[in-house]
Amino acid sequence: MNEQTSNGPDAPRGCPVAHGGAELTRLYGPDAATDPQAIYERLRKEHGSVAPVLLEGDVPAWLVLGYRDNRRVLDNPRQFSRDARIWRDWREGRIAESHPLVPMVGWRPDCVSQDGEPHRRLRGAVTDGLLAASSRGIRRHATYFANKQIDAFADAGRADLVADYADQLPMLVLTRILGLPQADGLRLVESCAQVFKGGEDALVHNGHIMEILGELAQRKRTEPGSDFTTALLEHPAALDEDEVVSHLRLVLIAAHTTTSNLLARVLELLLTDTARLSGLISGQLNVSAVVEEVMWNTPPLSVLPARFATSELELGGHDIEEGDLLLLGLAPGNVDPEIRPDEGVAVQGNQSHLAFSAGPHECPGQNIGQSIIEVGVDVLLHRLTGLRLAVPPEELGSTATTWQSRLDSLPVEFAV
Repeated sequence: MNEQTSNGPDAPRGCPVAHGGAELTRLYGPDAATDPQAIYERLRKEHGSVAPVLLEGDVPAWLVLGYRDNRRVLDNPRQFSRDARIWRDWREGRIAESHPLVPMVGWRPDCVSQDGEPHRRLRGAVTDGLLAASSRGIRRHATYFANKQIDAFADAGRADLVADYADQLPMLVLTRILGLPQADGLRLVESCAQVFKGGEDALVHNGHIMEILGELAQRKRTEPGSDFTTALLEHPAALDEDEVVSHLRLVLIAAHTTTSNLLARVLELLLTDTARLSGLISGQLNVSAVVEEVMWNTPPLSVLPARFATSELELGGHDIEEGDLLLLGLAPGNVDPEIRPDEGVAVQGNQSHLAFSAGPHECPGQNIGQSIIEVGVDVLLHRLTGLRLAVPPEELGSTATTWQSRLDSLPVEFAV
């Protein structure tokens, strides 16, 4: 994300405020912002709770910044549909199948792209499959893989808890949930990251993901097991081949990216705040409370794609046209001064954050992600004595894209 702007007269057709001559902020570019929250706050001051922005390729969109406006959009699928086929820029031919935004914003035959009865049918299959998976020992799998990852660097006395741990652990657990070979899962870590990063590489990596998951679905038809893939194939909702593979993609990308990012941020908070770390080790504080705080202040997805206006309406003082694209600002919504006038106020016990979305499309696998994080933190703290940052906290950096802000690295030292 960067702060490049585009003058209204030069903006593309369909731009929300091109006729007003206002400069629009581009939420993409080669120079990723190190402080996206500052951009959100500038947009809030200039436009209020909803702001016009440009996405990759100067595609126009509305970024919803206010908490209450985010909830209105998330809770009202009749006004704000998840079906990208009503997206005006798509309908009028300005978005090609090869556009870099398609892997994140385009329509797919999965429950996230549907509303109403089609959504309920597909969502039911996903929910049932995830419930079955969670009953088969998610914490046991997470404990096993957490220890296995730590074994790889425990004798070195130092590690990067992003590259060596947070990026790997959720994917390893997901391989068990999906019935995917571990080697295939680890090959997909980079592909998942590239889909969120955007650009031409996103299309290539999305194709790579679909190829591996397509092979998995075919294999599970003849070699069924106690896994999520088999559960989808055998569900009474009778998903077709495209629906099965699309949902495998959805769970893989969403679960890995959000869980790895959240785990890294939880570890960052603990290692930069000795009081929290001491409280956790002594038992005065539990991991879930730290996770909750991170979900309020640095949610794993900063911006959630996407909703599409089903008719002309008003939102945040702006006239939204039928077919307009709206992005859910989860990070700016969580710190909206209308609901959090003092960010220093404790949020422990308050689960009304936007980190897992809300409404009919609220994340169905959030309990699985939280279990992986809680186990990952507990095992790490019990295994590594004297765990501490290897660099000053101010040297820790993040890379922001349109959709998320990821911690670049978390170098640590510990006793051997």
